[in-house]
Amino acid sequence: MHVYSKGKKIKTYKIAIGKQPEGKKRFQGDRKTPEGKYRIFNKNPYSGWYLNLGVSYPDDEDRAYAAKHSRNPGGDIKIHGIKENYGWIDKFHRFFNWTDGCIAVTNREMKELYDSVIIGSEIEIVP
Repeated sequence: MHVYSKGKKIKTYKIAIGKQPEGKKRFQGDRKTPEGKYRIFNKNPYSGWYLNLGVSYPDDEDRAYAAKHSRNPGGDIKIHGIKENYGWIDKFHRFFNWTDGCIAVTNREMKELYDSVIIGSEIEIVP
């Protein structure tokens, strides 16, 4: 994951994503990570995972696609750290994609992101 400020790349993180990493998230339960342009819409210091930043998935296009297929687009997509009491796993969590569609980083990295990312920041998730 690349982090930019004023168009300049300032940091890169290795991440874990959804258990089904191929293709764009379309429906609830597909274990895919969304692809496209979204925004950070909230910060949660009380998450069951170490902090989190809420991703604005699903957007209108995602909801329309799911509705066209009579499905739920899902939601509750976050950038988060490691589950409480499992922080010792640290960078080893990146050895495989394990989330249900979220983007996971180490707890130290999550603290950096949480402290520096502003609500409303645009993010682009690309394969």
